[in-house]
Amino acid sequence: MHRQVLILACAQALFQIVSVMVMTVGGLAGGQIATSPRWATLPIATMFLGTATMMFPASMWMARAGRRAGFLIGTALGVAGGLVGAWGIHQASLPLLSFGTFLVGCYQAFAQFYRFAASEVADAAFRPRAISLVMAGGVVAALAGPLLARLGGPLLSPEYLGSFLILAVVSMVAAGVLLNLHIPAPAASTGPVDKGRPWQQIVSQPAYLVALFGAATGYGIMILAMTATPIAMRLHHHELGAAATVIQLHVLGMFLPSFFTGSLIARFGVLRIVLTGVVLFVAHILTTLTGTGFGSFASALVLLGVGWNFMYIGGTTLLTDTYTAAEKGRAQAINDMTIFAVGLTCSFSAGGLLQALGWQTMNLVLIPWLVLAALSLLWLGMRRRADAVKARA
Repeated sequence: MHRQVLILACAQALFQIVSVMVMTVGGLAGGQIATSPRWATLPIATMFLGTATMMFPASMWMARAGRRAGFLIGTALGVAGGLVGAWGIHQASLPLLSFGTFLVGCYQAFAQFYRFAASEVADAAFRPRAISLVMAGGVVAALAGPLLARLGGPLLSPEYLGSFLILAVVSMVAAGVLLNLHIPAPAASTGPVDKGRPWQQIVSQPAYLVALFGAATGYGIMILAMTATPIAMRLHHHELGAAATVIQLHVLGMFLPSFFTGSLIARFGVLRIVLTGVVLFVAHILTTLTGTGFGSFASALVLLGVGWNFMYIGGTTLLTDTYTAAEKGRAQAINDMTIFAVGLTCSFSAGGLLQALGWQTMNLVLIPWLVLAALSLLWLGMRRRADAVKARA
C-alpha cells in the first residue's frame, strides 16, 4: 500500500513539473507569437480544454483497462505534447503550440486520477493521508518546474523552445516510474453485477454538489490568478526570473501543506478545512490590493496556493464518501471534467480580464464567488448536524 502511494507521489511530482512549466511560460510563449495580448493565454486555455475533453473518456477507459495502462498512455501524450509545442514555437505558430498544450492537457486528464488511485490502494484509516501524500509530490514540482522553465527559456532559439523539449523529457521519465505501478484488480463478484446508481442520482447528493462546487471554486480562482501572474508581472516591469520565483513560491504553497492537510481533515473535519481555504483565498485578494511589487505578488500567490490546497484536497476527500466502487468512474469523471471546464474558462479569460480590469480589480471581483462557496459549506454543515440530531432521536 505504502509503496504504491510512493510511486503515485513520484508520478504526481513529474506530472506537476510539466503542468507548472506550461503555466510558467505558456502565456509568455503565446504572447510572443499571438497577434493580440488577448490571445496570449490561449496555450494555457487549450491545456485545460484537453483535460476537460479527455477526462470522461480517460475515466471510462481506465475502468476497463486499469489504472496503470491509462497512466502510461497519459505520459505518452505528454511526450507528444512537448514535441508538438516545441515545433509550434519553432514555426511561430500559435495553433500548433496550442495543439501541443492540448495534448499536455490530455496527459493531465489521466494524471488527475493519481489521487483517486491512491484512495483505492489505501485502507480507510490511511486514505486521507494517501491523497495528501500524492498531492505532496507537487512540492518537487514547485522547486523544479519554474527552474526548468526558466532554464529552457533562453536555452535554444526561439525563446521557450527548450522549455517544451525539457517538458517532453520529463514526461518520458514519468512513464518509467509508472511502469512499477501495480494496483490490485477489484475482487471478482460471484453475485449479480452492481452497476451502481445513475449518474444523475450520484451528482444530486448534497455532499457531492458541495464537494464539486468547492473544488471547482478553488481550482478556477487559482488558475485565473496563476495564469495572469507572469503576464501581470511583466506588465509591471518584473523580469522572467522574478515571475518564475513567484510561481515557484505559489506552487510550494499549493503542495507543501499536503504533508499535513490529511491530518488536519482527520482532526477538524473536512468542511472546516475547505472553509479555511475560502478564507485564505479572501486573504489572497486583499493582499493583491497592497501593490504590484515583488513582495505583494509573492505573498498573494502563497496564500492562493495554500487556499487551493485546503479546498482541493478537502473537496476530493468529501467526494470519496459519495460513491461506491461501481460508481467511481462516473462520479470521478464528472467531478474532474467539471472542474477543468471551469479551469478552461478561467485560463482563457485571464488575458482579457487582466487587460480590461488590471491585476487588482480582476482579483477583487472574485469575492462574490467565494461568498457562495462559503455559504454552501455552511449549509452542508448545518444539514449534517440536523441529520445527526434526527439519527440520535
